[in-house]
Amino acid sequence: MYRKGRMPPGPTPLPIVGNVLQLKGKRWDEEFSKISEKYGPVFTFYFGTEPVVVLHGYEAIKEALVDHGNDFSARAKIPLVDKVRQGKGMAFSNGKTWKQMQRFSLSTLRNFGMGKKSIEERIQEEAQYLLEQLHDTKGQPFDPHYLMTYATSNVISSILFGKRYGYDDKRFQALIALSEDNVKIFTSIWGQLFNAFPALMEWVPGPHQQVIPNNAKCREFVLEEAKEHRATLDPSSPRDFIDCFFIRMDQEKHEEASEFTMENMVSCCVDLFGGGTESTSSTLKYGLLILQKYPEIEEKVQEEIDRVVGRSRMPSMADRGQMPYTDAVIHEIQRSLSIASVSIPHAMVKDTLFRGYVIPKGTKVFPVLISVLHDDKEFPNPKEFDPGHFLNEDGTFRKSDYFMPFSAGRRNCTGQGLARMELFLFFTSILQNFKLKPITDPKDIDVTLLVKPTSRFPRPYKFCVIPR
Repeated sequence: MYRKGRMPPGPTPLPIVGNVLQLKGKRWDEEFSKISEKYGPVFTFYFGTEPVVVLHGYEAIKEALVDHGNDFSARAKIPLVDKVRQGKGMAFSNGKTWKQMQRFSLSTLRNFGMGKKSIEERIQEEAQYLLEQLHDTKGQPFDPHYLMTYATSNVISSILFGKRYGYDDKRFQALIALSEDNVKIFTSIWGQLFNAFPALMEWVPGPHQQVIPNNAKCREFVLEEAKEHRATLDPSSPRDFIDCFFIRMDQEKHEEASEFTMENMVSCCVDLFGGGTESTSSTLKYGLLILQKYPEIEEKVQEEIDRVVGRSRMPSMADRGQMPYTDAVIHEIQRSLSIASVSIPHAMVKDTLFRGYVIPKGTKVFPVLISVLHDDKEFPNPKEFDPGHFLNEDGTFRKSDYFMPFSAGRRNCTGQGLARMELFLFFTSILQNFKLKPITDPKDIDVTLLVKPTSRFPRPYKFCVIPR
């Protein structure tokens, strides 16, 4: 049965399939943009027999996720995710589980220096390893995918597991490969079909059937690390996230309904590892590609690095305030990439009156983030790469409320502070030490993105780095 009542208007659904045929082979954000022109910034779209409320544009998304943040703060049930998470962990949980895991994860990240000196030192240390690997390419063409992925993975690994892994560590490589494979499946048409028709897709062979075994191997990795941690735990001197979790587990061991269980520990680690790797490494890869396309932008960034940092020390977060052009370039890379074109679905905590409509409790909500990041009033020529989008006329950095690559409100990205530090420190360290050398003429470089239904990724490419 289709729910009518006072839900927002939208295209008429077909029996059983709803509106999904409108998305066949298309980018969801582009299709949603067309629908919003007819029905407005808040409309209903049916995935099968399930109504989803779509939010399009800055005003609607801010009003929902920020001004009515509590009402829109639940995480929607996503069948393919539920198969592996079963309501555990942080990213896809709800209620008491989410509140406690979110609060614990944020405070632990902060205690281990998110936004403080100690994490900055971890990133700087990893940047040194990355620079050594780049030197070892000896000016020959290479694919940056693995180096950028291993570097960003090691930062989150140092917080979760208390150590970094060698770039040739087979267990580490296998964990990353499993995590990447699941991201591909979740963002593929197979993943979307499973989420729309779970009962049917359970019986259909395809890549979506690989999610469970992949997740089991990721859990096995975390459990091995946890076993080692448990044997050497010193409650007076926690080394990392796992130690902190064990300490809290011990404190609450007599509480029957404690959320601090092994299941939640493992799920939080898998959530944070995946979230702390994919988007940051993809942004780095895309940024290095864009700078090859526009060597004049690369030169201006390097001039600013030379002027503010010099060559005798590593860049630090304290430099960022004196580097408005570099900061603007990094923001523009994130805006231009818009890696999550459509946010991970939210859900209504309760029946909510919103803009004259009644959205029932549990209804899925899709915020179309790219509609904010590519708003042509805030960012003239949004499809063009232009650091001027984040610069005032006098060359100072220009903040924008429309900058939402990490979403907004209570369900925004837990690790966004860490991601911002990584992007600044990795980019500036690379450009301080190397000139980027494309293997084709800059004007022939293809910066178009690989577009999935709700995500965008840089294409594979090779290039060279030349020591400065």
